[in-house]
Amino acid sequence: MGLARAWSVTLLGVEGHVVEIEADVGGGLPGVHLLGLPDAALHESKDRVRAAIVNSGCTWPNERILLALSPATLRKAGSGFDLALACCILCTSEVVGQRSLDGTVLLGELALDGRLRPVRGVLPCLLAARTAGMRRVVVPAAALPEAALVEGIEVHGAHSLAEVLAFLRGEYDLPVAVPVSGHEGPEPPDLADVVGQDDARHALEIAAAGGHHVLLVGPPGTGKTMLAQRFVGLLPRLGPDEALALAAVRSVAGKLPPGSGLSTVPPMVAPHHSSSMASLLGGGSGLARPGAVSLAHRGVLFMDEAPEWGAQMLDALRTPLEEGEVRLARADGTVQYPARFQLLLAANPCPCAPAHDRDCVCSSLVRRRYLGRLSGPLLDRVDLRARMFPVTALSDASGLAESTATVRERVLAARAAAAERWAGQGWLTNAEVPGPVLRTRFALPRGAVRPLDAGLRAGELTARGADRALRVAWTLADLAGRDRPDRELVETALFFRDRRAA
Repeated sequence: MGLARAWSVTLLGVEGHVVEIEADVGGGLPGVHLLGLPDAALHESKDRVRAAIVNSGCTWPNERILLALSPATLRKAGSGFDLALACCILCTSEVVGQRSLDGTVLLGELALDGRLRPVRGVLPCLLAARTAGMRRVVVPAAALPEAALVEGIEVHGAHSLAEVLAFLRGEYDLPVAVPVSGHEGPEPPDLADVVGQDDARHALEIAAAGGHHVLLVGPPGTGKTMLAQRFVGLLPRLGPDEALALAAVRSVAGKLPPGSGLSTVPPMVAPHHSSSMASLLGGGSGLARPGAVSLAHRGVLFMDEAPEWGAQMLDALRTPLEEGEVRLARADGTVQYPARFQLLLAANPCPCAPAHDRDCVCSSLVRRRYLGRLSGPLLDRVDLRARMFPVTALSDASGLAESTATVRERVLAARAAAAERWAGQGWLTNAEVPGPVLRTRFALPRGAVRPLDAGLRAGELTARGADRALRVAWTLADLAGRDRPDRELVETALFFRDRRAA
């Protein structure tokens, strides 16, 4: 009958690739042949598309149908190709014209009666279509609020295959995505609610100002979880690019809140210690989906009861902490997800965890083994460690604690100073600056780094630990309004790295 072309998008992680679909109908025994490395869900689309076309009042070609998806070497996954396949087949019988399909990306899963169902990952698909220079996209109507987050491309929403066909013939106007304003979301709880714990508060302020990782150790009821819940409130709001990157990850994971604009509040993800490796790092059948570390991108990953986590899972965090991304290899391919988060660990000092140390029944060996579940290589990547102590009097701390707004003001000033210093280098926080840069181009006087040299000679510091202490020292200088750290600030940074703080 003829040859036709249509376009859709496949995802590898959060990276979209525009796929050209070619349909060749005629010249052989009736049947449908799908080429181009389709997965099981896409291979089953042949039956869904046929039923949707017939039930939408159109005629199914009773001939040989060859469908080729290009690039042929790129694996295609998911049911989002249904709409494009259906329109491409109908174009060969001139139900719609080829000119109406040119420059148009079609996304959506078809029900057997022709209804259009939403699919995951619409947002990164639209970003890929925009980058490829496509002029418009048709998505399921239910995905229109999500599609509105992407500007610079014409997006239409449809409820059924029949609506899409009428739109392509110029007989019907589909609703257009309307851009929505940014979504702040609810404010985190106030830091003033936490009683006492000055050292831990100071550690969180430093962490927020420099993008550092933190370990809080203390008995139950001292406020570890309360501080973690309020930590996000100290962080600056996400910029447009950061918010869009986070929304793309949430879209692929199917966790993007419907009907809201881009959230500018940094995410706070707190998985339970019984979580699986796949839920933490990402996984699943076929191409791996994002896990908690990616959902916490540009935010905070809070791991409560850290020693209760499996050692293998904790050590698996080391690569994301260093590189800011996670790479997941599966039989269907390798995907990369962003994972630049701040790690916040909380732990009890021992298994029995009484309110006061005097009531502890654990031997010194048991206590060491318990915290020893946090491996040395993992702790070496944790910049700040703070010990929390039981609160002895509620009345003494009444009305004296600083609020989130007060501390956040200092954090934003310190971040602004760091951003100005690293302008043009591509780094946003002190925690992202490579150690060699701090030791060469921004080297401190010999007297200032003498405590680091002493720690290295005594075996109390690794080279990585010394670099991380330097980064914390620069953050302390930013908070103090100084141009560079001195010896006192370097010693303060080492104090927060002291293993005895844990």
